[in-house]
Amino acid sequence: MKHILAPKATDWLSSAEREQFLLELKATGWMEVEDRDALHKELHFKSFNQAFGFMCRVALQAEKMNHHPEWFNVYNKVQITLSTHDCGGLSKKDIRLAKFIDKVALSL
Repeated sequence: MKHILAPKATDWLSSAEREQFLLELKATGWMEVEDRDALHKELHFKSFNQAFGFMCRVALQAEKMNHHPEWFNVYNKVQITLSTHDCGGLSKKDIRLAKFIDKVALSL
């Protein structure tokens, strides 16, 4: 049985970090989720194959980070929600994964 680690204190966002990161991510299409401390983004691709390829790349990185998104896919559309369950809201892990997601989406 794998032991699940609690979030490190270094994963928490200060108020200033949170404000800065949210400004940066909102500029790339991320939105804060109403009634929940989470980020959400909807991406559209040329085809299902491109959307699935994107999801595979994100899944590999998420596994490396041990930080997995909530997501939903229909044909060429992928909806992603990020939040850190262990700390009950946004953390630096969410910010790192959101930036990786943006980088992958831009490369396709």
